[in-house]
Amino acid sequence: MAEVKVFYDRTGNTLIVWFGNPQDEVEAEETGDEVILMKDQHGQVIGFEKLNFLPTSQSPVRVAFETVTL
Repeated sequence: MAEVKVFYDRTGNTLIVWFGNPQDEVEAEETGDEVILMKDQHGQVIGFEKLNFLPTSQSPVRVAFETVTL
């Protein structure tokens, strides 16, 4: 089973999600929608960072994933 790491920085208001090894990051690409894509040496996206992420309540941040088989 693949491992997904999710980090929420309350001070910086960022949500960071890794579905690859963070040490493999060699490039970061800003999309213009306050999202930064982290890529490995092959150009594959291994994570993303959502800037200015502000949850609407004090409850824990919940994240859901859906997988697609290509």
